[in-house]
Amino acid sequence: MPIYEYRCSDCRRRVSIWWRSFGDAERGTAVCPRCGSVHLTRLVSRVAVLRSEDSRLDDLSDPSALADLDENDPRSIGRWMRRMSDELGEDLGDEFTEVVERLEAGESPEEIEKSMPELGGLDDDTAGGDGSSDLD
Repeated sequence: MPIYEYRCSDCRRRVSIWWRSFGDAERGTAVCPRCGSVHLTRLVSRVAVLRSEDSRLDDLSDPSALADLDENDPRSIGRWMRRMSDELGEDLGDEFTEVVERLEAGESPEEIEKSMPELGGLDDDTAGGDGSSDLD
């Protein structure tokens, strides 16, 4: 089902109209759902493509996805993390978003880890009293 965006010349609003098929969109007359006008101009809009989970995972396993990754550059790591989360198509939470934004701003992973110790998954009860853990 295609969705086309239009600008109404009468009420000056941007509206989206859902059509049953591409044929209906070509043959039909768009009517503004706000004011009922037929004086609409079709706009160029973004295209959304639904992909299967297998297709997204295939893209993640493509070695070329790592071609521009520089492990010594926090900004590069942040861009890579954002791209991978976009490929997964899921919200990974506020903490993840904060880490990515801080990396993209150039903050080092070590600085982020110091200011967000809860990210390591260890609390003070499982870590040593000096801040070290059994994993060190």
